[in-house]
Amino acid sequence: MGSLKKILRIVFVLLLLLVAGGFLAMQHLKPEYEGEVSMPGLGNEVSVYFDSFGIPHIYGQNETDAFRALGYVHAQDRLWQMELLRRVAKGRLSEVFGQQTLEADRFFLNLGIDEATNSTLENIDRSAPAFELIQAYLDGINHFIKEGPTPIEFYLTGLDKRPFELEDVFNSVGYMAFSFAMAHKTDPLLTHLKGILGEEYLQELLGDEPAGTTLIRNFDERGQPAMAFSLSSETQRILSGLPLPAFEGSNSWVIAPQKTKNNSVILANDPHIGFAQPSVWYEAHLVAPGYEKYGYHLAGIPFPMLGHDRNMAYGLTMFENDDLDFFTETRHPQDSNRYRSGEQWIPFEEVHKKIAVKDADTVSFTYKRTSRGPVVNSISDQMKDMPPVSMAWVYTQGENRVMDALYGISHSKGMSDFESAVEDIHAPGLNVMYGDRNGNVAWWAAARLYRFPDSISTKMLIPSDVSSAKRAVPFEENPRAVNPPWGYVYSANNQPDSTAAGFMPGYYLPENRAKRIVQLLEARDDWDREGVKQMITDNTSSVNPQLVADLAREIKVAELSDAEIECLDILNSWKGDYPLNSKEAVVFHRWVYFFAEASLSDEMGPEVFQAFLGTHLFKRMLARLAAMGPSLWWDDIRTPERIETKSELVISSFKKARNSVDRDFGPDTSKWNWGRVHTLEHQHPIGQIAALRSFFNVGPFPVEGSREVINNMAFPYDSTGFYKVNSGPSTRRVIDFSDIEQSVSILPTGQSGNPFSPHYSDQAERYNRGEFRKMLMNGEEIRTNSKSLLIFKSATD
Repeated sequence: MGSLKKILRIVFVLLLLLVAGGFLAMQHLKPEYEGEVSMPGLGNEVSVYFDSFGIPHIYGQNETDAFRALGYVHAQDRLWQMELLRRVAKGRLSEVFGQQTLEADRFFLNLGIDEATNSTLENIDRSAPAFELIQAYLDGINHFIKEGPTPIEFYLTGLDKRPFELEDVFNSVGYMAFSFAMAHKTDPLLTHLKGILGEEYLQELLGDEPAGTTLIRNFDERGQPAMAFSLSSETQRILSGLPLPAFEGSNSWVIAPQKTKNNSVILANDPHIGFAQPSVWYEAHLVAPGYEKYGYHLAGIPFPMLGHDRNMAYGLTMFENDDLDFFTETRHPQDSNRYRSGEQWIPFEEVHKKIAVKDADTVSFTYKRTSRGPVVNSISDQMKDMPPVSMAWVYTQGENRVMDALYGISHSKGMSDFESAVEDIHAPGLNVMYGDRNGNVAWWAAARLYRFPDSISTKMLIPSDVSSAKRAVPFEENPRAVNPPWGYVYSANNQPDSTAAGFMPGYYLPENRAKRIVQLLEARDDWDREGVKQMITDNTSSVNPQLVADLAREIKVAELSDAEIECLDILNSWKGDYPLNSKEAVVFHRWVYFFAEASLSDEMGPEVFQAFLGTHLFKRMLARLAAMGPSLWWDDIRTPERIETKSELVISSFKKARNSVDRDFGPDTSKWNWGRVHTLEHQHPIGQIAALRSFFNVGPFPVEGSREVINNMAFPYDSTGFYKVNSGPSTRRVIDFSDIEQSVSILPTGQSGNPFSPHYSDQAERYNRGEFRKMLMNGEEIRTNSKSLLIFKSATD
């Protein structure tokens, strides 16, 4: 008995030591939100107040010191995120994750982002104010790397910390630019469909664009007249496995004083980005003599992409313009190492790369490049024996002034300065939204645009001999609206109206969100902050009830059972909203999936159909497909003895949807709840390991919203009828110039990416409920309510 007691005491002591060791380790690894930090190179003391959500309010006596402190606090909360983001363009993810990211590394090295960065850095003006601030920010990151605790992810992956360099900032922007592009998912797929089905099928698929959609209206007060599938499939598969979020879409609107209750501008913005943990944005409020900005920063990038101060506010959405083209190259008939360029035959340039792979040998590979861009056949084994296809991407061609643009935007003093900075954005294409306390509202489509002759479809592979027909569009002809008489500007990634240069080709999203935004904005002239907060969390589709009506019109009630008639009656009375208890939403999405599958999959084939579901084109054509009359797509080509009708497809898909819901939840319709099938989990790359999932991941949660409503909680379609949300509002912001200090925001999880921080997930529940928190700007209020103070002092003090 005495021996047993002795053993129990020893076990107890060991457990106590283990718990104590764990607690001490946690205290060591979490971010430091108070105390003093000695930092070399600092000119003067910098005070950083952290509010109750971990947002740093940085007060410096000059901008350089403030940005140096920003680099440090950004790194202590997000160093792991910074590390992954800078690795993408250089093809170095496999050093961390091994074979599973090898294809992604090969893909991004093929794009040439790293070479474009090197070219930019060769010509950068290192005496420019922007460069000085970038370097100060990097100095802050690197001081944390040297002196701060190592994030737990580095221990778990065996990764060593290394300093950040200027190229890392530009490479991170390059990944952001590519993740906006939709051409790599669409152009080869459409070319494939045209080849196997013919022009008539494709025309029905594309429709008469941009007819029948909600166009963003231009207005310029200056008086300007307003006028190969395998590649697609492989690209989607490769990008879906990246341990980083992709940029998807967005909403934004800016309301002019004549439509607001307090006669002041209100800006709303919620960029739609792939959900991940940590969330994409890092909030920081910087104050220095002559400079103040409350901004949202991407990992490793010093200047905020979204921001406001007491004079102006800005946000963005994705323009979705076509800035990436695929060209079919012509090989020399006797020399396969040469290709046609104009009247000449030019040797392909060979590019040799090596990829270090964790726990495996280094992989070497070679790809070819033409004057138009890299040859992308090596991305897919299926394309290796095809004629060469080269990719021309605006981001890697010509002068790159994106960092100058971000500096200029965040430092502009008025609308004229701001517009001049916007002009420097060449890629990715962005809708830049602007409002100020003087009552100005504006939207600019920021991109280096170009046009081909109308006879050339840029959504197909383009013969290389017409590449010289491309015409640059001056920035003055880009779509825009500046102080329009209707009293607001907006963007929901939808098609802009034509300008003097005509319609800009692109991969625009359907009118669903745009139509709802316009519908709500037009309905009242007394908007205030509370009304805009409700609007930015709106869950109602203005399109889906009509889509139901178009489908229901094809159904012969006599062919339905009593239970099916009850289900159809429920759908016919649906308002298109998506609360957690919606039964209509559950049936609707299963119905439209099975209808699309029955209509398209037989002609496309299952693999192509799944790839098509991942394009913006599918989102645009779904409502048109439901309303379509006679069509080639209704016939099931697998049954050559008879021709099916639309009515047959609609009825069979409805019955299939109704039966699948009954199978999963039973016949009691009160149990058909949207929250049971529509869930959100914020996934950390290491959370893929089952034992670590609950520690690193946040969620899952049942969530309201859906695809293409303002509260755009998007998901990929499949046959299961269970929808795991993969992208949505990466933040929701409402900036109110009637009382700028009452402006509000929210993040999907929390400010910190460190799982030991109290701010790792402290906003998640509020976000899911559609709530907001105040963005503090008043210095006295910040100091009074601050939970902690971190002081940076010069190492020489």
